[in-house]
Amino acid sequence: MNKTLRYLLTGIFSGVLLIIIFSGGFAAGYLVKDAVPAGIFAAPTLPQPPTPAPETADATPDELEILFEPFWESWQIVHDSYVDQPVDDLKLMQGAIDGMLYSLGDQHTTYMDPDEFKQANSSMEGEYDGIGAWVDSTGNYLTIVSPMPGSPAEEAGLKAGDIVIAIDGEDMTGIDGSLVIRKVLGVAGTTVELTIVREGESEPLKFEVTRAHIVIPSAEGEMLEDNIGHIEINTFGDNTTPELRTAITELLDQGAEGLVIDFRNNGGGYLTTAIEVASEFLPEGEVVLYEEYGDDTRDTHITLDNGLATDVPIIVLINEGSASASEVVAGAIQDHERGQLVGVTSFGKGSVQNWIALSDNQGAVRVTVAKWLTPNGRTIHDIGLDPDVIVEMLEEDYEADLDPQLDTAIELLLDEISK
Repeated sequence: MNKTLRYLLTGIFSGVLLIIIFSGGFAAGYLVKDAVPAGIFAAPTLPQPPTPAPETADATPDELEILFEPFWESWQIVHDSYVDQPVDDLKLMQGAIDGMLYSLGDQHTTYMDPDEFKQANSSMEGEYDGIGAWVDSTGNYLTIVSPMPGSPAEEAGLKAGDIVIAIDGEDMTGIDGSLVIRKVLGVAGTTVELTIVREGESEPLKFEVTRAHIVIPSAEGEMLEDNIGHIEINTFGDNTTPELRTAITELLDQGAEGLVIDFRNNGGGYLTTAIEVASEFLPEGEVVLYEEYGDDTRDTHITLDNGLATDVPIIVLINEGSASASEVVAGAIQDHERGQLVGVTSFGKGSVQNWIALSDNQGAVRVTVAKWLTPNGRTIHDIGLDPDVIVEMLEEDYEADLDPQLDTAIELLLDEISK
């Protein structure tokens, strides 16, 4: 084997292991994939007792060589014996990283190949080509977390919780999540047919969706009747905070006496942005969340100063598509009794991921480094936030272009303002 290649790959794998051990930080995921474990080869002859694997943090190069001996044996066996030659070394390397992360048993700790990493970042930056939906591909099938407001996905009728079982008539059973995502994405103007399983429906549903160039405004405001401002926060990305501050300023200048903060179908984003958003509505120095690590230590994140709407009455809208960073802010507002939550139980994404780009544009490792808790110490992972006032959106509401959740929020705000 080429020694340079061997040392390069050893360095990559060792580096990833060290990254998992030492990294901190956060970025919530949008486009992720279900990892596939690498194969394990058992030799037919009885081996000598192995040298104990060292802790990678303290391992010498010689100890790492011992640690990776089974890997290199497997690598060589594939190159010597696999029926279809030549094998793709790049895919083998990526598959090995996949398998390593899969073995941790955490669906949110995954490897993103270069294409996936690019797509994940494009939605955070605010534009890409596709149907306009945040998805979860860590299960057996691709699942819609939430359609983006005004997107082709929303206009076609896709909803949070929809499970994609076929694309353009092709069964997606057993297909890797990254491949399913790529089949959904495509050039603006082209169409894709999605076959969906939806809770409450006895038969699969089919949706024809025309792809578009998706530009995602992070935050938009509009003035409603009775001096109520409505602010939709669609993601927690690079442009969210300045767009939100502009929206708040414009609404207050127009005489808004109360604000409806709309996190419905907000799939999340950066934690730093979530803290900035929470700081617009909560006084300086209030706890936004706790990050709890594997050794039971915690980091406390508090609000910043100069919030524009810390004294304005607010109501927050959430639904089953509100996830991650949107739940951070909604949970903080609820715990501090700053405003009521209206809608239905949120998605329940309460772990913290760090995205670490690998060298030479080889994708990224997405690692769960902590779990987050609300200011009152609540965990919402796999549970979600329960609203203070439950208001469901029924099928007939969508068909009639009605919004009982927003209507309820406005009524509560007017009651609060009149006191």
